[in-house]
Amino acid sequence: MEYSSNMKTFSKALLFILTGITALSCSKINGQKVKKIPNREKPVIFYNVQPADLKTGEVDMEVMNWNDKTFFLGTDSLGGGLVQGKMITDYLEKSKPEIIDRNGDGTIGYVLCIGDSGHKDSRGRTEGIRKALGTWDGSVDPQKNKEGSALVGGKPLKVKELDAKIMVGPDGTMWNATAATEAMGNWLTKLDEEIDMVVSNNDQMAMACLQVSSYPEGLPIFGYDAAADALEAVNRGKLSGTISQNADGQMAALMLILRNLADGISGEELFINGFTKEDKYGNKLEIPIEYNPREKSIYLKTIAITKENVKEFLNPQRLEIKEAEYEPLRVFYSTYNETDLFMTTLIRPAAKYYAPLFGIKLSMFGGDGQNESSLLDKFANLRKYDAYVLGIIKQNSGMDYIDKLRY
Repeated sequence: MEYSSNMKTFSKALLFILTGITALSCSKINGQKVKKIPNREKPVIFYNVQPADLKTGEVDMEVMNWNDKTFFLGTDSLGGGLVQGKMITDYLEKSKPEIIDRNGDGTIGYVLCIGDSGHKDSRGRTEGIRKALGTWDGSVDPQKNKEGSALVGGKPLKVKELDAKIMVGPDGTMWNATAATEAMGNWLTKLDEEIDMVVSNNDQMAMACLQVSSYPEGLPIFGYDAAADALEAVNRGKLSGTISQNADGQMAALMLILRNLADGISGEELFINGFTKEDKYGNKLEIPIEYNPREKSIYLKTIAITKENVKEFLNPQRLEIKEAEYEPLRVFYSTYNETDLFMTTLIRPAAKYYAPLFGIKLSMFGGDGQNESSLLDKFANLRKYDAYVLGIIKQNSGMDYIDKLRY
């Protein structure tokens, strides 16, 4: 009798424990039990800032190998810089030497607005520009360069980088427009007609340079991002050119990949289904992407925009997504800087547009562009999300975010 009584007590205790475990691992949706997935098994997509070593720029594969559903989506920073560089050399090739060489010294002198010395995109763009102009000396140091050359109207001229400045604001924020305006004013005072051209790592700094009252009429200036005001400036002939990162394509591709992952699609099919092959919902978006399996990175091509083709981009059309009964997907979505022009006018609006079309509900959080804690402090209740889209602040901080997902 005592043995039987003890067995009953043990059985009740075991049932209680198993019920508790089931309760922890399951939740109810529409009255049906659904197994909760641990954070380690959920999709993690980094975008805009690629996790990488601060000094070498090498992709941080420890971060990217967090799980088989961890990827980066964006544009190739060096490739984008080379596209910008070719846009500039094409411009020079079509120019008259006697006009663009303002002081007639036989040298094309330019100044460079650098966004952030520790940012992979900024470094890639700077390297690409210098390679195109022959001023890259093989160094990752943003202040080091050499004399280059370029064809100007068919005539070979020397090219010299007169100065380059990392644009840091009074509050420590990088890619700072106010710093660019101040730098441009100082350059014009100091260098005057030695400056034949201005190059910037993004549109925001380029447009800030144009705000200087003494900015010479017609002095060529090139940006990067294809922000709305920059496109208007290109159309009016104020900005000589900019680079489109295809924000619509980026965010539509990101949401499509999240949907594919949620539907259990993996391997090469992840980047074919709904892209070049119609998915079960009827989507075939034909977004041009390139997947680098070694870096687990999805890259979209950049496009040079000049006066010749700007009208094609002034009124961009949204991609058509098929209406369907998508299973709801809850996604934690962070932006490195809530005030960044590219983020606020292009990326975030595109994300907000495409997410619900794929049945995705975004919980959006923004950082200050300077302190990683401004984002990391917002990582809370992470288990309630089905996936994470992370726009981190510093490229070497990827593991700080992954560590948040361990618990």
